[in-house]
Amino acid sequence: MLKTIDSLGELRGKRVLVRADLNVPLDGTTITDDGRIRAALPTLTRLVEAGARVAVISHLGRPKGAPEDKYSLKPVVGRLGELLGQDVAFATDTVGSSAQEVVAGLEDGQVAVLENLRFNPGETSKDESERLAFAEQLAALGDAFVSDGFGVVHRKQASVYELATLLPSAAGELVLREVESLRKVTDSPERPFVVVLGGAKIADKLGVIDSLLGKADRILIGGGMAYTFQKAQGYEVGKSLLDESKLDVVREYLERGEKNGVELVLPVDTVVAPEFSADAPATVVPSSEIPSDQEGMDIGPETAKLFGEKIADAATVFWNGPMGVFEFESFAKGTSSVADVLSKAPGYTVVGGGDSAAAVRILGFDESLYSHISTGGGASLELIEGKDLPGISILEEDSK
Repeated sequence: MLKTIDSLGELRGKRVLVRADLNVPLDGTTITDDGRIRAALPTLTRLVEAGARVAVISHLGRPKGAPEDKYSLKPVVGRLGELLGQDVAFATDTVGSSAQEVVAGLEDGQVAVLENLRFNPGETSKDESERLAFAEQLAALGDAFVSDGFGVVHRKQASVYELATLLPSAAGELVLREVESLRKVTDSPERPFVVVLGGAKIADKLGVIDSLLGKADRILIGGGMAYTFQKAQGYEVGKSLLDESKLDVVREYLERGEKNGVELVLPVDTVVAPEFSADAPATVVPSSEIPSDQEGMDIGPETAKLFGEKIADAATVFWNGPMGVFEFESFAKGTSSVADVLSKAPGYTVVGGGDSAAAVRILGFDESLYSHISTGGGASLELIEGKDLPGISILEEDSK
C-alpha cells in the first residue's frame, strides 16, 4: 500500500513540496497540450483546500544541468493559475534565493512553482551523494513531500527518490490513480486481455512483450516497431525503421507466442511513402511487399479493420504507442482508428501515456471515453512489465 496524503496529518500552514510532472510540449512559449497540468489539479486542489502552502517542483525538457530559457517552467505558471483559479507565484531558481523568498512568502492555500529541477545537475546525477545533496536543499524548503509526477517515478532522481527519504512523504492523487489503474491490467486483467503496442523504438517495448507473452491473450503490433517483426518473418521492409540487432529476439517471441497460445497480430497492409514528409505521396501495399525505395508510415486500412476486430470483444485493453506518424495528417488514420475503437470498447481501456495519450488529445477524442489515460509512457510500460519503480517503492507504507 502506498502512503496517502491522509498520512501526513494536518497540513494547514505547512509547506508542502509537490513533485508534479509539468513537462508539457511547447511551441516557443505556447503550451500545445496542457494534459499534464490538468492531471496535477486534483492533488494541488486538495492541498490548497487543506490550507497547505504548496511549492510545485517539476522538470521540463532535457536541459544539461544548467539554465536554458527554452526549458523554463515560466509558461506553465499562467496556465496553472487559470486552472486553479488563483495567482501562482514563480521562483526563478529551484533552491536559491528566489525559491527561498517565494516559498517563505506563501500564505495558507497559496501555490508557487519553482524553476526547472533539471537546471541543477544534482537532480539527474548518477552519483547518489550528488542527488542527496540536491534533495537536502529541496527538503529545506518544505515540511512534507507529495510525489505526484507519475511520468518520472521510474527514475531514481533527487526529487523523486532521495527527497522522499528526507521528509514525511505520500503519493498524490494522480500517482495513486495511475498505480491502481495499471495494476488492474497487470494483476488480474479480465479476459480477453488485449495489448496494442506501437511507436518507433522496439527496444523500449521488448521487455513488455516478454512479460506479456505469458499474460495477454492477444498482442497487436503496429507502428515503427512492426517492421522488425516483419523483417524477422523474412519480408522486405524497404527504408522503414528497423532494429537489426533485435531480429533474433523477435523471432524467439514469435515462436514463444505461438507456443503459449498468445496471438501476435501484425499488420497485413502498410501505408508507405518515398520519404519521411508530411506531404509525401502515400500508397497502400501488402505488409509483405514493401518496395525497397519506400518506408512504412502507418498501418493500412485492412490492418486497422483487423485490429479493430481484435479489440472489439476485449474485456481489458492496454495501448502504448501510435500506429504511424500521426503528427502528419496523411499518416494518422491508423492511430486514429485504434483510438476510435478503444473509445467504443466495452471493456477496461488504458491508454499508456506518452505519444498515445498525446494522440488521443491531438486527434480530438473525448478523454472520458477511456477508463484511464496514463501521464507516463515509460513509467506505465515499466509498471506493466513488472519492474520495480524507485519513486513508487519509496512511498510504500513500510519503506520508511
